[in-house]
Amino acid sequence: MIWCILVVGFLLPQSLADPGFFTSIGQMTDLIRTEKDLVTSLKDYIKAEEDKLEQIKKWAEKLDQLTSTATKDPEGFVGHPVNAFKLMKRLNTEWSELENLVLKDMSDGFISNLTIQRQYFPNDEDQVGAAKALLRLQDTYNLDTDTISKGDLPGVKHKSFLTVEDCFELGKVAYTEADYYHTELWMEQALRQLDEGEVSTIDKVSVLDYLSYAVYQQGDLDKALLLTKKLLELDPEHQRANGNLKYFEYIMAKEKDASKSASDDQSDQKTTPKKKGVAADYLPERQKYEMLCRGEGIKMTPRRQKKLFCRYHDGNRNPKFILAPAKQEDEWDKPRIIRFHDIISDAEIEIVKDLAKPRLSRATVHDPETGKLTTAQYRVSKSAWLSGYENPVVSRINMRIQDLTGLDVSTAEELQVANYGVGGQYEPHFDFARKDEPDAFKELGTGNRIATWLFYMSDVSAGGATVFPEVGASVWPKKGTAVFWYNLFASGEGDYSTRHAACPVLVGNKWVSNKWLHERGQEFRRPCTLSELE
Repeated sequence: MIWCILVVGFLLPQSLADPGFFTSIGQMTDLIRTEKDLVTSLKDYIKAEEDKLEQIKKWAEKLDQLTSTATKDPEGFVGHPVNAFKLMKRLNTEWSELENLVLKDMSDGFISNLTIQRQYFPNDEDQVGAAKALLRLQDTYNLDTDTISKGDLPGVKHKSFLTVEDCFELGKVAYTEADYYHTELWMEQALRQLDEGEVSTIDKVSVLDYLSYAVYQQGDLDKALLLTKKLLELDPEHQRANGNLKYFEYIMAKEKDASKSASDDQSDQKTTPKKKGVAADYLPERQKYEMLCRGEGIKMTPRRQKKLFCRYHDGNRNPKFILAPAKQEDEWDKPRIIRFHDIISDAEIEIVKDLAKPRLSRATVHDPETGKLTTAQYRVSKSAWLSGYENPVVSRINMRIQDLTGLDVSTAEELQVANYGVGGQYEPHFDFARKDEPDAFKELGTGNRIATWLFYMSDVSAGGATVFPEVGASVWPKKGTAVFWYNLFASGEGDYSTRHAACPVLVGNKWVSNKWLHERGQEFRRPCTLSELE
């Protein structure tokens, strides 16, 4: 571990920059196959080494028997002309052949394969991204470190455990983000597993070093002092801990003197320790958002529920849906969110996914200042864009959206396909441009986003809901369905109740595709009303 110099009397661990990165499930399944191929190659290498050693072993056993006989009567042995000839032959030829066999590198095939595959390996950014995804899931779904470490997650098929090294790594990732709350949680988990007797290359001294600093940063000086003393019991010569012990004792003595000299009123104004667990990017709606993700959201009153219906929808007598109408279900009343069941087939889903997979890249959002697409920390997924002219299936899906919504898709954006792996999310946002973002869609020249159509192309084992924090609605993924809502009132004013989010995927894999429909071309399909909020 690298450490930096003394800062204000306290030694700080050196932090490493982390740009944040996300790997989709599609890429990770490819990595599984890559690793399987490498394991096969490794086993081939082991077999080759075993065959080589077996040859050497047989040669050694033969010579051991021969030399044992020869050394009992060396003169008599070499007195036989055949033995003399064979001795010359062995030492001149056969030992050279054995030398070549011993020196033969059987790893060439394995190393060559490893070198080829290494270009597809994840890097430090990917590893940190996966760690941050775990921390994100921990917060959103109220999971304690022990639950995650033991792999006790809902819907899991393949249970997996975190080792002390894994917990230590998660704590270090949090540390590099100055996230001392999670640093403390994961270093304590690592320490707990060490106390339970788990064998590890990580020692308690290293864990306590990070843990004491994380606790100190959160204002708990008493606990930081206690942990530092515990560290020094294990390593009395630890230079940094000895320095920190003196510093803590100095600070505590200073605070004690200040409290004695201060009046009662002044002592009441004493600075309180930093509140634990509040993230730097905490949103006012964060609590509602996370509750909805956990399924703990606002429950609609029975009176409102009675106004929600299921129905068959023929697209206003559209010939394509008269004999086989679409199945509609009201998910919410205000804003009105409609789910269409069995609206995209498994075959169509696979074609869309196959078209998108080669193009998947980090999802982008519209920058309200520049009007251009850019990546953002609050949207963590991989996405690709598909045009109708590329494949008949995409064109057919576009027309299906037009037939069922009655809106013109010729001015809509291309079909966006997104893959959310574990921890993938899109925090609360609006699909439409607000009044302070007049140039958000200027380059498109098609006006604002009037409506959103969202296909669910996979089921999700746990998590991954689409939630609307302003109104308390949660829409859960169901393969083959789609949800639709208007972002704008008929007057063209934005409907701020449509602010929504894609919750992190806890277990599984989430595929969606969406179509953003724009104002241009809808003048006679959805005429303006006289009221701003209609």
